[in-house]
Amino acid sequence: MTKNLEHKFSMLIREIRKEYIGNGPREINTRIVGPWVICEMKGNLTNVEKFMIKSKEGQLMVHEARTELVKNIYKDPTLKNKLEEMMNAKIVSIFTDINIEIDTAMTVFVFDKPIMVENDSKN
Repeated sequence: MTKNLEHKFSMLIREIRKEYIGNGPREINTRIVGPWVICEMKGNLTNVEKFMIKSKEGQLMVHEARTELVKNIYKDPTLKNKLEEMMNAKIVSIFTDINIEIDTAMTVFVFDKPIMVENDSKN
């Protein structure tokens, strides 16, 4: 059941983002495609960030801070292990970006093998 595994991954990402950033995304859409787990997150910005992005300088600051913060979050070995255990694969790399204007972030987790979902129905 791919949908169940995608939902569990989304909930873990929301939990991580809430803990480390202060608020989680309003909406998360996760898709598993071979070795890639792709998360689209909408409604990420805090009220302070929404205020800051009214200027061009603020947009640049929020974009840079968000992307660097997210990259650093996933360097935490405990978090990385949680994600790897859930997917039964090792993370090879993580790509992340946020579009400030539409408040949508994308994070792509690249694993060392295709994610197998057959065993997911047992969970």
